[in-house]
Amino acid sequence: MPQIVHVPEQQLWILSGPQSSYVLHLDGEGLLHGLHWGPRLDAEQAVSLLDFPAPVHRGFQVAADGRLDLAAAGGARFGHAGLQVRFADGTRDLELELTGHRIEGGADGAPAELVLEFADGYYPLAVETRYLLRPGSDVIERRLRLRHTGPVEGRPETAEPVAVLRADSATWVLPPLDGYRLSQVHGQWAAESQLTRSELAYGETVLTSRRGVSGHHAQPWAMLDDGTATETGGAVYGCALAWSGSWQLTVQRLPAGQASVSAGVQHTPMVQLLAPGQELETPASLGLYSEGGFGAASRAWHRHIRSEVLEHPDELRPVLYNSWEATYFDIGLENQKALADRAAAMGVELFVMDDGWFGARTNDSAGLGDWTPNPDRFPDGLAPLIDHVHGLGMEFGLWVEPEMTNPDSDLYRAHPDWVLHQPHRRRTELRNQLVLNLARPEVADWLHGTIDGLLRDNAIDFLKWDMNRPFTEAGPVGAGGDDRLWTDYTRNLYAVLDRLRADHPSVRIEDCSSGGGRTDLGLLARTDQVWTSDNTDPADRLHIQYGFSQLHPAQVMGAWVTDSPNPFTRRSTPLDFRFHSAMAGALGIGGDLAEWTKEELARAAELVAAYKAVRPLVQQGEQYRLRGPEQELSAVQFVAADGTESAVLAYRRSRSMGEGAPVLRLQGLRPDARYRDAATGRLHHGAVLLARGLPLELPEGDWASTLVHLTAVSESGVSESGVSRPAVR
Repeated sequence: MPQIVHVPEQQLWILSGPQSSYVLHLDGEGLLHGLHWGPRLDAEQAVSLLDFPAPVHRGFQVAADGRLDLAAAGGARFGHAGLQVRFADGTRDLELELTGHRIEGGADGAPAELVLEFADGYYPLAVETRYLLRPGSDVIERRLRLRHTGPVEGRPETAEPVAVLRADSATWVLPPLDGYRLSQVHGQWAAESQLTRSELAYGETVLTSRRGVSGHHAQPWAMLDDGTATETGGAVYGCALAWSGSWQLTVQRLPAGQASVSAGVQHTPMVQLLAPGQELETPASLGLYSEGGFGAASRAWHRHIRSEVLEHPDELRPVLYNSWEATYFDIGLENQKALADRAAAMGVELFVMDDGWFGARTNDSAGLGDWTPNPDRFPDGLAPLIDHVHGLGMEFGLWVEPEMTNPDSDLYRAHPDWVLHQPHRRRTELRNQLVLNLARPEVADWLHGTIDGLLRDNAIDFLKWDMNRPFTEAGPVGAGGDDRLWTDYTRNLYAVLDRLRADHPSVRIEDCSSGGGRTDLGLLARTDQVWTSDNTDPADRLHIQYGFSQLHPAQVMGAWVTDSPNPFTRRSTPLDFRFHSAMAGALGIGGDLAEWTKEELARAAELVAAYKAVRPLVQQGEQYRLRGPEQELSAVQFVAADGTESAVLAYRRSRSMGEGAPVLRLQGLRPDARYRDAATGRLHHGAVLLARGLPLELPEGDWASTLVHLTAVSESGVSESGVSRPAVR
């Protein structure tokens, strides 16, 4: 169970998970230090850290810089300040004093939380920094809470708002290392989640989104190591922000060698005003120290996300078919029914109708906001199609983009003031659409009522919730220049999704933002999977999926099989390669099934069945990245928690220099077990698979791939697999 220990004589707090500890220390000046983040320590060991030599004060370099867990602006501290305010008289420095602390929970397997309470010695501001530990996890969740405590009698200035210039959820202080290397993902539309690792520069490295969404170009997480960690060895420090709007991660490396990561929702510039009595609570920043390399770090994140973030972690995500690339906007009852027939025969479990079913939506320039079926295309509403899909034994899903409107829509004509806009400025259209201002309560209420009505009037099982463009002209802002619109938008979106899920508990939601433009732990807590990228090219997807898996589990990664040549890249690849690439996540199909041959449809049905056989391993097992996509041969392995079953997906771009059959060393298996290959019946010794590897039988030619399903067997040849087989909902 999580453990929080207070050592009052030394003003020390020790927060410990199963394998790691985070130690806080309040020094004689009332400053809160991050004293240790690393292997687990007991109280006596943590106290001994105070015997280490104090950091050298060199010239005007203050020793506390870069070492403060609560890094508030003030004094001779010149590093990044995670907490910055401006009081009514113009004062910006904070002088915080500890006023109390409390430890809550922690008994009988409950989460444990430490709350440290501070207050400014003169101005009306109280600050709480909170640390939450959950059973069985080394992830620490942190938040900051600010409260305006005025007005104070006889001091009229304390009735004025406090301007919050920055309120990061957490500053994570790393220990001194021989070097620092930063891991992150970057990208753009159709090229998301591109992993990069680079030496951390001195100064401040800022990762940010100012777009109102977490963004295609970056995701709100980072990992740090000493430059020597590998996929299978070394210590890794990770930080993620559970937030779906704009954000900023500031990674700091100072000349004396210390480093920290500060994570918050406020991009620059952005101001939030706190009136007397008002509170501001930040979203969670999650931190994880782990050993065993980047692979072990990812598996620890995956376990935490499945156990603590996802609402339905035990459900297997269904094999879905999406009609977008088959019909685009040329949509109608009959062609959707025909696609559903072919999808059902293939073994698909969920049929999703994409854009073009509503309002005047015959292209991307009209109809957004008018969420009623197009009367020409669906004269009797959606019921005939839904009934047909359900009659085929599949669930029914629907694409929506409810945060947007087109100027050519009944909604915009009725409420032109509901979109983000600024006085006397053009309203920038991207993809012919504008963003509804969900920061306004009446707009958020309309959105909830509209989607709630759609779900009540139709037997819909699944929503593909899209959001295709970033913010522009983010206004009107609040009185006094309050920029809280940026955060209120996201908080109101969360509230809408929370209400919809409470009122429609059987409906599942896919998070989409023009592909992977809003991939973060904030929305994953309110949705069931992520549309990873609009790029469905299987070769490109290996790179995208590799970066995605650094933090996120395969269970939430939507991956489609589409046509060849690929509609986006025009690359031609075999059907098996396309399927095997998509099998590494939540399998979907998005090709034009009307154009697939009988042979392709039959082979696709076989591959769907093969995926279903290994789906519990892929979606709920432990993931091992055996070889990265930059190599000629790449591979990913999924293993049951008890090591008795495994699925291996291997991909070869080409057979260079006439090389022979490749051998792939596996991980996570039991060395004392024997494993049977489900396809060939061949038996393998676990110790040999771990030490020497698995011989792969790959087809000839370029873009060759295979799926190998291994199950442990007893001496009598009976399967020993203990993998549970949860049903698809």
